[in-house]
Amino acid sequence: MDDETDILRARDFWGALVLTAVSVFFLWRTFDIPLWGGNRAGVSSASWYNSAAIVPLGLFSALLVLSIVMLGISIRAGGARRALSAIGVGWNADEALRFLTIGVILFFYVAGLVPRVDFILSSGLLITALTFGFHKGLRGRMILAAGAIALSGGYAMIAHLPQSEWGAHDDDWVTLGAWVGLTIWMLTRARADRVLKTVPVIAVLAPVLLVCAMAFGFRQNVPNRGGLLFKQIEYHYYVTIRPLWRS
Repeated sequence: MDDETDILRARDFWGALVLTAVSVFFLWRTFDIPLWGGNRAGVSSASWYNSAAIVPLGLFSALLVLSIVMLGISIRAGGARRALSAIGVGWNADEALRFLTIGVILFFYVAGLVPRVDFILSSGLLITALTFGFHKGLRGRMILAAGAIALSGGYAMIAHLPQSEWGAHDDDWVTLGAWVGLTIWMLTRARADRVLKTVPVIAVLAPVLLVCAMAFGFRQNVPNRGGLLFKQIEYHYYVTIRPLWRS
């Protein structure tokens, strides 16, 4: 049991370092987006709270804080010392598969889904895949989760290169099908697992609340604004809900 704990602490240490590097990189790239406004040709640009950089800055700042906390916990538990030993460096097939499937999921989500597929659908599928695939570290679940993301993201990239086509929703339907299929398969395996039973609720509410806050609260640009679900939400917000508030 102690050896297993040592291995987990060492992996937490390496994982925290990777997350820290990823967070810093994306924060650095996010600062390329104008944040503080300015004055160009006598015309004032948007205020800082209308900048498209606000949401990614918040997300990656939170990820950076979490990774630093995780790093501190692993160091206090001896993870740094163990990470440099044979225990920390040692890899096995399960560990390699875990990193490979996570890499596949992140690649197809960032490069394939986010630029082309409805944000709610792509993020809901991502949450479901990550939770179901890595909740208990089972090989079959990891492969299935990565396959669902790769299928939908790969189709979106092949069908709609080089950029999204807002009027076409075939990639949205493929992603929705993959999400529903993975969710049904997950629920048939959930049984007494309370974590997996709550995943469908979180996978729906989290991206819906985030995208609504981005679009209507902070007035941010939403990825693929003409997506299958968000298009309907935006329509009913301006046509149905907003007139009721003003009246």
